[in-house]
Amino acid sequence: MRAARLIKMVLLLQSRPSMTAAELAAELEVSERTVTRDALALSEAGVPVYADRGRAGGYRLIGGYRTRLTGLARGEAEALFLSGLPGALRDMGLEDAASAARLKVSAALLPSLRDAPDSAAQRFLLDAPGWYQEPETPELLPPIAEAVWDDRTISARYRRGDAEVERELAPYGLVLKAGVWYLCARSGTAFRTYRVDRFAAVAVGEERFERDEEFDLPAFWAERAAEFARSILRAEVVLRLSEAGARRLPYLTDRAAAEEALAAGSTDAEGRLTATLRVENEDVAFSQLLSLGPEAEILSPEPLRARFREAARALGTLYG
Repeated sequence: MRAARLIKMVLLLQSRPSMTAAELAAELEVSERTVTRDALALSEAGVPVYADRGRAGGYRLIGGYRTRLTGLARGEAEALFLSGLPGALRDMGLEDAASAARLKVSAALLPSLRDAPDSAAQRFLLDAPGWYQEPETPELLPPIAEAVWDDRTISARYRRGDAEVERELAPYGLVLKAGVWYLCARSGTAFRTYRVDRFAAVAVGEERFERDEEFDLPAFWAERAAEFARSILRAEVVLRLSEAGARRLPYLTDRAAAEEALAAGSTDAEGRLTATLRVENEDVAFSQLLSLGPEAEILSPEPLRARFREAARALGTLYG
């Protein structure tokens, strides 16, 4: 533990001109007294750590010293590619590996480029969870992530409806979609997708599985996502839209379904477009399309049109 901390301290000092004891203590999560002891230990080991005294003082490396401990371990290199997803790294237990990798990269940069990581971090950020949701980290995500990284099989109990099923899985990849974690895994000879928060128990095995080199996680996920989107759109609504309603429709319903409906629709002499929209069910369609107000008229099915008629009557009564 101390050896890792000493290495991190050297890398921190190599990546910056100087650091105060307080700054080092915060980065290393130790006391300032421990920083002083560690600096002394490094100096005795031949690492030229120099302490500047006074209020503006701190620690720095002298004589152009550069450590050769900048080679990335495999786990650090893999975590570095996810460094734009701080929440995901934390959830999977890879935050420390990514931090070490960033330090090693910073230490290897020329002095004129050492502000590049901070510069990029202040200009670009990927925030994966959706709005109005407090993302919850599935309890079993860390062991599943460990199995994914190490190509190890898992024995799992998975909640399906009110029952639990047992599965032997080869976990190929994890996907974070709108704040929800999914596992893409091989069960037998078939690849399937599982919600991580529905795993009731997971045991990581000692056995490594042989990864299918032709498996493409982005392509697999894109195909499954498209299949899922198509599978839930089981009903159809015929509606007449104003120009404003047609512009807003893709932002209120499934975008692909809305664009398909608009492209296939027909426009009357008054400029209103009649389209057939695929929807999940009538309840969902009611909640989504009601926000269009007078910019959309439901033509069929009749039960849904009747619900809009009732809503319009109730609104008229409410607002006089």
